[in-house]
Amino acid sequence: MPTNCAAAGCAATYNKHINVSFHRCFLALFSMTELDDICKKYIKMITNIVILSLIICISLAFWIVSMTASTYYGNLQPISPWRWLFSVVVPVFIASNGFKKKSLDHSGALGGLVVGFILTIANFSFFTSLLMFFLSSSKLTKWKGEAKKRLDSEYKEGGQRNWVQVFCNGAVPTELALLYMIENGPGEIPIDFSKQHTASWMCLSLLAALACSAGDTWASEVGTVLSKSPPRLITTWEKVPVGTNGGVTMVGLVFSLLGGTFVGITYFLTQLIFVEDLDISAPQWPIIAFGGLAGLLGSVVDSYLGATMQFTGWDESTGMVVNSPTSEVKYIAGKPILDNNAVNLFSSVVVALLLPTAAWGFWPRI
Repeated sequence: MPTNCAAAGCAATYNKHINVSFHRCFLALFSMTELDDICKKYIKMITNIVILSLIICISLAFWIVSMTASTYYGNLQPISPWRWLFSVVVPVFIASNGFKKKSLDHSGALGGLVVGFILTIANFSFFTSLLMFFLSSSKLTKWKGEAKKRLDSEYKEGGQRNWVQVFCNGAVPTELALLYMIENGPGEIPIDFSKQHTASWMCLSLLAALACSAGDTWASEVGTVLSKSPPRLITTWEKVPVGTNGGVTMVGLVFSLLGGTFVGITYFLTQLIFVEDLDISAPQWPIIAFGGLAGLLGSVVDSYLGATMQFTGWDESTGMVVNSPTSEVKYIAGKPILDNNAVNLFSSVVVALLLPTAAWGFWPRI
């Protein structure tokens, strides 16, 4: 009996040591994990500081080059260092945030950074219009994502736009922003055809391209989900499955008008904030109507090109609309000439060329 008690006492002591050792190991492991988290946060903070320092150095370098060129040529308008800094920092923040939220992939973030930098340094009205188009389109793309995934075989979570998609939506505005800086220099101006015809034409052309992209995106992202009736092919007005290229609905057309109007309102409000001589210039309120018209017309042009130049078929095995012709796909409409990115690019080019010329005829004069 004493022997058994002694054995029991030894076992209890042994178990106690085991529990203490396990507890110490757990605390040590927890401490190591906590230390790793602290190190990661510290490294992230240092990285952000280094990136910010580099951005400041780059913006100052750009400013020095700008001042040197202005002094050498004598006819160039120097850009303030604050404008350089804003034009670099803000697009970097927006592009990195878009990448984190899966609105952009790696190449899309780099492409968006270039587009954002050029539009921002050219004109703050260009920047805010681009920003509102990007933010609203990203939100609407994620809205009711599960429902869209069941309708679209190429749907990606968050959109995840790559550099090709960024280029097709942003190439025309970027080129116009560069031409605007060559013609007028960086800065904000009132849209007034009687005083600055060429620069005003470029501003409206850029606004038309962004409003066109916004109108098409709003129509496709909202109309496919909210419309109670099936879409109709814009060329024949026959009922087609949801997701058919060239299919339109009344809900989609209304939201294309709202999308363009939203971009126009953004441009108009930025004009009120940053343009100084609005009191001696032509009225700026037509910008809002112009944006809405560009959004609606852009959606119509995009739908027409999609119905004629883009293939649409029905895959019976998956029960979804597809854009590639195969032997198992039933033909619905269009020809395999352009893809969706090319259609977006052509639509923005057409709207950017046509609408400013038409606007010149009815824009108010003083």
